[in-house]
Order: sequence, then structure tokens, then C-alpha cells
Amino acid sequence: MTKIADKKSNRLSIGMLFLIFVYPIVLMACTTGTGQGAKGEALIGTNASFECQADERGDPVFVRNMLGAPVSVEEIDGFLETRMSEFNIPGISLALINDGEVVFHRAVGKANIQTGEAVDDCTIFEGASITKPLFGFFVMGFVEEGKLDLDKPLYEYLPFPDIAQDDRYKKITARMVLTHQTGLPNWRSDFPDKKLFLKFDPGTEFGYSGEAYQYLALVLQEIEGVDGPGLEALFQERVARPIGMEHTQIIPDDAMQTAKALPYLNGAPAESWVYTDEFGAAYGVNSEARDLSKWLIAVMERRGLSEAVFEEYLAAQDVHLPQGDDAMDNPLGPPAMALGFFIYDVPGVGKIYVHDGNNTGFSSLIIIQPDQKWGMVMFANADQSTQIMQELALFLNMPRE
Repeated sequence: MTKIADKKSNRLSIGMLFLIFVYPIVLMACTTGTGQGAKGEALIGTNASFECQADERGDPVFVRNMLGAPVSVEEIDGFLETRMSEFNIPGISLALINDGEVVFHRAVGKANIQTGEAVDDCTIFEGASITKPLFGFFVMGFVEEGKLDLDKPLYEYLPFPDIAQDDRYKKITARMVLTHQTGLPNWRSDFPDKKLFLKFDPGTEFGYSGEAYQYLALVLQEIEGVDGPGLEALFQERVARPIGMEHTQIIPDDAMQTAKALPYLNGAPAESWVYTDEFGAAYGVNSEARDLSKWLIAVMERRGLSEAVFEEYLAAQDVHLPQGDDAMDNPLGPPAMALGFFIYDVPGVGKIYVHDGNNTGFSSLIIIQPDQKWGMVMFANADQSTQIMQELALFLNMPRE
């Protein structure tokens, strides 16, 4: 897969998420109280079988929002039906988490408009940039094992020939990667010469970068002596299986690809990407809402890492996030940055951890409020889905009588 994934500026949608979701909550809460080594043993392959069971749980009458107010399931279904029609969204996968459990799940619409194939509980979607906080979680396991130092220059683990012409890259650390302070562009393919360069001195500014995440993935491969599929095998071994995720892969196998919804761009079929052996740390996760919820619940319950490492993973880092036209403009100042997530500290609500994603023909959004163990995961197979996801977050979290 070429590194053109998630080319849209997710920073725009993150900023808009604050404006239409977090800020109204604040107002209402206040008034209502390529170095690659030997191949590792991959867990993926052309003969892998995709096993999935339908969700047989019944619906509750109500779910709880972040303000503690009940929201009727009937209202949520009505909202989804109306907005999906208005925005021409073919299909979605949605899960809502209350008290650390998935209490509401919907997989509706069309996975393939042309054939009429419906989205079901087992339909897979591309998550795009929501991979980044998931990859951050994976990285923190290496930190806990003492294999990676967040503040040690990455070139000491693995020199990066793609940017070797600029010695400043030798300052780049894993912490800078996870907080978008490396100076690398989002994707080199956005520029005419397709070459990697530094926009600023590493560690001095914020600049969203998928390229940086890909460099860090290569460093992990070097540390473990594996290639991309080998790193996927380690991700399955260290993250996916212990948490119980069965339908979440960063290098999707053939079975996952077959189970995936088709992508749509402005209502028309989009070209499906061809995944390679590259471990897409910045863009690659393929999953569905129920399965990815297991990771978010593990984060909220602090499972999978030590308490000290969790504190580091979720802590606001020393990052100057810009305001103004760079889409970080919001009424209460810029968000903070954890090691993968964006953080909004909202009076009356607490810290909300957020990330969204866009690959061609796919959109996604994850939100968690760890103190309340509240969460939302949503996927859609359409480019124009970000607005409906943001509106749903706002709709769910409006105060109710």
C-alpha cells in the first residue's frame, strides 16, 4: 500500500469535533451542574478463515450519555436512519460503551450498493488514522519491556536513509512521533518530488505526520528483527489476542479483505486499496465497532500495560498545538496531545480522548471518557461520513430532561 492513506487533514475534523460536540457540552454542563530483518511468524495469510458471530444481545431501552442522562435507543435509530439518507452514507458500524461494556451496537446499511449486500455484524471497515492511538498503545508495550526509550533518538535504533540528507532528523524520538513533533510531512506523496524532508526542527512545533509513524514502525521491526507481517504477528500476540480482538488487523489478510465493505467517494464506488506487507502504523487498522471497542474498554480499565506506563500513555504531553486556520481553533483553547490521542479537558465532563480517520471511501471516529468508562466507536464506508459522526456525538451528549 502506498503511503497516501489518510491524506485528508484530520486536524480539520478534530477541530470541528470540538466546535460542534465538546463546546456545546461545556456550555450545558456549566449550566446544569526500511530496515527490515528476518521474517517473523505471521498470524495472517491467504488461508486464514474469518470467523464472526452475530450480536445476539437485545437492545436496552436507553443508553447513558457522558452527562449521565438517558438517551433512548429509538432516538438513536431515528437519527441514524435520517442522517444516513441525507448524507448518502451506504453503511455504518457503531458501538456505544457504558460502564465499560458495549450496550448499543448497530451494523446497518449497505456494504455493496451495486449488489445490495447489507452491512452485518461481521462487516469490516478501514479505520485509517484511528490506527495511531492503537499503535501508540502497542508502542508502550515496548517501552514497558525496556526495548524502546521514548526519548532516545530513533536513528540510534535505525538510521533512516530516506531523510539522511538532513542531520536534524537524528533528533527525532518516539515521543515526538506519537505527538506529531518530528517535522516530517504527513505524506511525501503530497509533494511534487515525492521525497521526504523536514518542515521544522524536530521537537519545536506540531505538524501532523503519518510518515513519522511509519518510521517508528520500522524501528520496532528493527528492534524485534522482523518485517511488516512479523510486526503484525507481534501486534496480534501482544495486543489483539490478550484483549480479545478477533477481527482487528493492521495488515489485513485475505479473509478480512473479503469481509470488508466497499469504499464510496461522494456516492460513487472508490478504488479499493491494495495492501502490501507494510505495517500501516499510521493508517492500516481494519476492524468493526464491536471488536475495536474491546481495545477502548481495555484502555479505560487500564488493562494490558502497567499503571505507570498507562499514566505516560494517557498524560497530556508538552506539545504546542496551534490555533487559527490550522483547525485547532476552538473557544477554550487548543486540545492537548497524549501519545496518540487528542485530549479535551471539558468542565463538567472531564478528559475526553478522541481521534478520527479518513481513508479513501472510509471514515471513522473514536471517543472515550475513561473516568466514566463511556465510549463511542463508529465506522462508515463513505468519505463524507465525518459530519454525521460528529453530529451523532453531539446528539448523544446533549442534556435531556
